[in-house]
Formats: sequence, structure tokens, C-alpha cells
Amino acid sequence: MVSLSEFKRELKIDLEGNNAAFLWGPRKVGKTTLLHQKFPDAKYYDLLNTELKTQLTLNPAILREEALAERPKLVIVDEVQKVPTLLDEIHWCLENTKTKFIMCGSSARKLRHGVANLLGGRAWRFELFPLTTKEIGTTDLLKIFNHGLIPKHFSESSPDRSLKSYVYDYIEQEIRAEALVRNIPSFARFLEAVSLTHGQLINYANIARDCGVSPKTAREYFQILQDTLLGHELQPWRKSKNRRLIETAKFYLFDMGVVRTLAGLPKVQARTEEFGRYFEHFLIEEIRAFLSYREKNLALSYWRTSTGMEVDLIIGNLDVVIEFKATTRVDNRDFKGLLALKEDQKIGRAIVVTLDTRPRLMETGIEILPWQVFCERLWNGKII
Repeated sequence: MVSLSEFKRELKIDLEGNNAAFLWGPRKVGKTTLLHQKFPDAKYYDLLNTELKTQLTLNPAILREEALAERPKLVIVDEVQKVPTLLDEIHWCLENTKTKFIMCGSSARKLRHGVANLLGGRAWRFELFPLTTKEIGTTDLLKIFNHGLIPKHFSESSPDRSLKSYVYDYIEQEIRAEALVRNIPSFARFLEAVSLTHGQLINYANIARDCGVSPKTAREYFQILQDTLLGHELQPWRKSKNRRLIETAKFYLFDMGVVRTLAGLPKVQARTEEFGRYFEHFLIEEIRAFLSYREKNLALSYWRTSTGMEVDLIIGNLDVVIEFKATTRVDNRDFKGLLALKEDQKIGRAIVVTLDTRPRLMETGIEILPWQVFCERLWNGKII
């Protein structure tokens, strides 16, 4: 097993010029490890420690009093969402002391409901994603798809038990313990339904029927997944000159291994429909992480017409448009969506990311890039 500390993470947390930051990320993506590595001398409050959590819940002023007594340069509060009232004390310290604060957690839901301003905009926001190709240095797609990219799971030789435990712990600790939903069995069925349709158009009515709840409740469940950072929507591109467009969002869970576990699927195999879906999912998450880590404020969307023409990903204002094709034999049929979009809109670069081994440039201006080359150029700043 690879030591979790051996992964060199791409996220740079810099407090120069500011006194506070939030670090968000799904459970077990490595937030705590990263903070200990980067700030070994910080005063640390771990709210997973039940005794400490209870003390601070009953008397949150302890944090302020210790900050005044010890005058630490930096305080880190881990799992801050478990004691939202600490933000009042942190706010006071930011106003009255020179101590800096980093608050990290896996869900801002409870904080938004309990503390309206989240420190009034004083804290910068960082997000840690699962591992990226830049951090793992591997080209083993089947390992990526079957293990997922949560550091512990990726480093294990057989991660299935850990993946099942992850899902169970999420339901128990994030959902049940925080009382985010009342009907746990229906939410568990919802997770399975979402995993089977990830990357597809959201159909609230169908998913609600599958898990025995109302469409309104299904919408609330989707929001919980976003608030706890287990998933995100991909919005449709809505501008068109001559074509009628689909305007329904897609939904992606954050990690391929978690998707496979929730869906109860066996190992993903090459040259299957699931492999193609995971290929697209993996690269969308890679691009999301890159944009966040490099602080590029570019929206992601997809383009689909009512007649079925589609482009998998649009970055920014049509700056880069991308198709993901899990094949070594790309032909003209794979360009239909890109060519249709080019006819309708003025676009920047058009790229097809494939399993091919050599880059090519078509007469139409469409670039064919092997996925490894695409990822390398992405992190070197040569795509966006």
C-alpha cells in the first residue's frame, strides 16, 4: 500500500494577505493529511474527537480563551460543521487577535443554516478533490475506475471493503448523525438510483418513484449530495442560434469507485458501456480539479440538441469544447456533435480525447488527443 503522505497534492493553500480560509472536500480525500503536512506547527482542533466536540459544543468560548492565552500564529479547526457556533468565536478572534484560522470540513450545509454569513466573506475558500493524474502518475484506467481516486482506496490492493465502509459511514455520520434526512432507507435507495444514472439527464420523477419519495424530496436529496460534496450538476449550454436545445442538468457523483460501489457493480472491464461512461466521468472530474486548483473561474456545461446532437463538455464561454471517446478508432461519426456546434456557435478549441496513442489534427481543426497527452497538457497549462 502507498503511504497517503507520499501523494504530493496540487492544491496550494496560501493565507498570505488574509487571516482565514475554509478548506472543503468530501470525506477522506486527504484534507487532514494535507493540513498536517503544510502546517505542522498549527494549533489543531479535531472535532471528530468526541470529548473535544462535547466540550466546545457546551462552551465554544474555550477556543477564544485558548487563543488569547497561547497566541498561536495559526489555528486549524477540523470538521468545523460539527460545532457551527465556533464560527462566532473565530469571528471575534479575527477581529481582535493576529491569529489566523483554517476551518475544514465536508459539508457547509449545517453552517449555512446556522451561521448566515460564514464570517462575512472574510475567509477564502479552497476545495480538495480526490487524486488527479498529476498526483498519482499512473495510466492504469481500470485501477482508477475500480478503486476510485480517494487516496486510501486508490492505494489499496483490494479496496472493495473500504469502499463499502465509506458509503456506510457517509450515511451514518453525514446523513443520520447530522439529521439531514428523516427517512434513511429512502435516501439509501436514492443513492443507488443516482449511481445507476450518473452522468445522465436528471429525471426527478423517475428517481423519486424508484426510491419511494416525492419529486420535491428527490430534489432535496440531490441538494444534500451537493452540500456534502458527493456530487455536482453539469448545467446545459442554453445559447443557440438555430437549434432547439435540451435544458436539463446532468448529475455526477464525485468518485468512480464510490459510484461503482453504490450501484453494486462488479469490476469495470475494458470495451464495455460502463468503461465509456467512467472514462467521461473521470476526465470531467480531472478538469474540475484543475480549474479549482489553478483558480480559473470558468464554468463547465454540456451541449445537447433536441435531435440528439451532443458535446460532452464546454469550458467557459466556448473557449474549449471536448468530446470523450473511449476508443482507439475515432472516425467521422465521433465529430458530429462538435461539427454541429461549430456551425451554430463560434468556438475556441475543439478536442476529442480518446484511447488513441498519437495526437492528430483534422482538416476541420478538431484535435485528437490521447487521454494521457490531454491530462499532461492540461496540468501544464496548454489546454485552458
